[in-house]
Amino acid sequence: MADDTDEVTLLLVEDDDIDAMMIKRNFLKQRISNEIVRAYDGIEALELLKSNKISRPLIILLDLQMPRMGGIEFLKALRADDELSDIVVFVLTTSESEEDMISSYRQQIAGYFVKGKSGEQFLDIINVLDSYWKVVRLPK
Repeated sequence: MADDTDEVTLLLVEDDDIDAMMIKRNFLKQRISNEIVRAYDGIEALELLKSNKISRPLIILLDLQMPRMGGIEFLKALRADDELSDIVVFVLTTSESEEDMISSYRQQIAGYFVKGKSGEQFLDIINVLDSYWKVVRLPK
C-alpha cells in the first residue's frame, strides 16, 4: 500500500489559541507531521474550503463553541454543500452535552471527542485520529 498518510491535511476549526496550540503540540509530540491549517470559526473554515485553499484529502477537527458561526451551524452548511459534503469531520470540543453530541452525529461526523481530557487520554485521541487516516481511504 502506498503511503499517502502524509498527504492528509487537517483543518483545525478552533477559536481558542491555547487549545489550538495544545492540539498542534500534541500532534508533534506523537510525531504526526500532517499539515494543520487553522480557521478561527465556521465562517473562515467555509471560506477556506470553498476557495480550494486547502488540499485534499483532508479531515476537519471541529470545535463546537465558536463566535460568528459555531460548529453545529458549520456542519449543517458543510453537509448542504454538494462540493464539501463528503469531508470527514471529527468534533473536538469541551462540550459534554448529549444534545450537542446527538446534533453533531446527525450531521454525519466520524467521531465526537471531549478535549477537556488531559495527558494520556488526549494522546489516545490523537492516536485514534492518526490511525484513522492511515487505514481509511478519503475522497480527494
